[in-house]
Amino acid sequence: MTTAHDSDSWTAAVRRRLDLGRLLPLGGAADGTWLAERAAARELRRAAAQVPGTVLGAVRLSPAAQDAAAESPVPPPPSALPPGELRIEAEFGEEFTDMTDEPLPAVADRLRAVLFACATRWLGLRIAEIDLRVTALLDTATEPTGPREPAEPIGLRTATPEGEAALTAASVPGVACLTRTLGAAVAGSPGHLRIELATAAGHRPLEVAQAVRRRVAARVPGGPSVAVLITGVNVTP
Repeated sequence: MTTAHDSDSWTAAVRRRLDLGRLLPLGGAADGTWLAERAAARELRRAAAQVPGTVLGAVRLSPAAQDAAAESPVPPPPSALPPGELRIEAEFGEEFTDMTDEPLPAVADRLRAVLFACATRWLGLRIAEIDLRVTALLDTATEPTGPREPAEPIGLRTATPEGEAALTAASVPGVACLTRTLGAAVAGSPGHLRIELATAAGHRPLEVAQAVRRRVAARVPGGPSVAVLITGVNVTP
């Protein structure tokens, strides 16, 4: 029989999963790593702040071409997108003053370049295209209307490392903490492990995940395959 407590726990688990957004493939098919869309959007928003007079609104990442997706050599997290190129869709507002003389297409090009650099060089996402839409001309750099992600990171459900795989992963430089949004920080099946974590400030997420996969596979008996899910980026331990 399902109790009220069980129902509340299930609802909370679903809400936490939805908070992550899509689980985006990081790197190539062989990298076995996924990044929460919400974490990616926050980093893109931080990068967009480098373009004066613009305010990024809603951000969405989706597969660029569904039929071009590859198959991951390791079991992916539940509902994760398959490896492949992504498309960024974003809305932005532009501050308008009497001194404004730069055409909007030029502003959009600068913003697009900054977002592309953040997504590819910093995060490690494979981006095929970026679609930007101007949704507001602002008197000052205020927030554009429409839904958007919170400016502050969502609360991470951290996990205390227990067991060889968790302790090994937590010891890798650049791992801020292990997290447990989808369940245990370390989960899996015979011959395979999924490790959920957040990366520390100043460390590239894909590089951290690659190091975690190598070290866990080398130290855990049986040399299991390893998948990594990154739920937070630029986290202060």
